[in-house]
Amino acid sequence: MDTTTVAPLSLETLLLNLGLCIVISSLLAVYYRKFGSSLSNRAKFSPILPLLSLITLLVISIVKSSLALSLGLVGALSIVRFRTAIKDPEELIFLFFAIGIGLGFGADQRIATLVAFGVIMVYLLVRYLIVKDKANGSSNLFLNLEGSFKENGGQEFTEINQTILAVTKNADLRRLDTAEDHIQITYYVHLENGEMLAQLMDTLRSKYPNLSVSMVEQNNLLGG
Repeated sequence: MDTTTVAPLSLETLLLNLGLCIVISSLLAVYYRKFGSSLSNRAKFSPILPLLSLITLLVISIVKSSLALSLGLVGALSIVRFRTAIKDPEELIFLFFAIGIGLGFGADQRIATLVAFGVIMVYLLVRYLIVKDKANGSSNLFLNLEGSFKENGGQEFTEINQTILAVTKNADLRRLDTAEDHIQITYYVHLENGEMLAQLMDTLRSKYPNLSVSMVEQNNLLGG
């Protein structure tokens, strides 16, 4: 068996695969840009996906007909080092998706790739609609309270805790710091709608005018 012989690559087949890959990977990029939840700049990241698919297709199309080229590719890739860390799991998933599209068309598995792409995209759209409906109007917040109390007999935490639980039943204490007359409390709260948020803020301001209140949406925190 001659492992150095390269089978001829059909130009028509390559062009067909490239055309389909451009269309499919561009649809993937549009979905990621419009419906992705990554914290990165999706408008800047999404154009990379079609390029990644096309490059993968080209590499697979060239090396698939020659064992020698395949082994050479393994050796060449072993010296490549990628220093950019992918911290968002969603980015990593879409990168693998783009690579999978390129692999499928590069291996001439057009029907299987199109069917798999369609099924996965339908799943992503259905999941997006379900998650969007559940999250519509609701918020997951980190509520930080900080202030000084001098005339409450040491019952500041009990009073604040009862005040918050009167507005929302979903309040988890995450941090409590006290020092003499100073207190700092952090809650993780779930609010069903904007009216509940306004009610909570108005209640805290009226009962504790000297209390510093800050809220941070949990979905906007890296690693949150």
